[in-house]
Amino acid sequence: MHGNTGVRAKMTFGEFKEMTMVSMDEICRDIFRENRHSIKIKKEETVVRNLVNIFNATLKLSNEKGFRTMTLRDLCAETGLSMGALYSYISSKDELLDIIQSQGRRITEKVLMERINSAEGPRERLSMAVHTHLYLSEVMQKWFFFSYMETKNLDRRVHGSAKEAELFTEKIFVDILIQGKEGGLFRQGDPVLTASMIKAMLQDWYLKRWKYKKRNISVEEYATNVVDMIESYILAE
Repeated sequence: MHGNTGVRAKMTFGEFKEMTMVSMDEICRDIFRENRHSIKIKKEETVVRNLVNIFNATLKLSNEKGFRTMTLRDLCAETGLSMGALYSYISSKDELLDIIQSQGRRITEKVLMERINSAEGPRERLSMAVHTHLYLSEVMQKWFFFSYMETKNLDRRVHGSAKEAELFTEKIFVDILIQGKEGGLFRQGDPVLTASMIKAMLQDWYLKRWKYKKRNISVEEYATNVVDMIESYILAE
């Protein structure tokens, strides 16, 4: 029998969306409030509307041709903004990339920690971490895909920050696995290697979304199967 000290934390995708306000509008509102000094337009609603337009266009064009190939003129054509208007919000492609990457990391870390801290016990926290990461990547699939694919285009400073974000997520799982080992709930294994493998399963959802969509697999089904697979490996006998 598995040594379980509580019922595994469960959360539906619908419940997640009700509890976690993550939308492009909210993301762009945060970007405006954090970058008031550099954005030349001061009317918040105008800025939010145009930033949503800019970021959606960037994600679309990057998916079609790659961020490196995309030009600011391409972005103007896609958004309908003039070059002058575009420069009111961003000074360069590098700045645009930096904002998209850093904002995505900030939201991921914030939402993950909020939801994980609401669960008690390592088994519950592990399940919550898996569900939260997958649900968040479903809501922000284009953002997650872009961040993963375009990391190679970052300069050395920002590339290092992207790597730190990757390790931050892994460390969340490492800490939970260590806690479970120390409490006798999880078997004695390598928590760092196990966390790395968990991360790979989470990434597969948003990197190969087409595959699961074709098979009619929902994010809830995928999350449940990932948790079941992890538990079959780590739960102590």
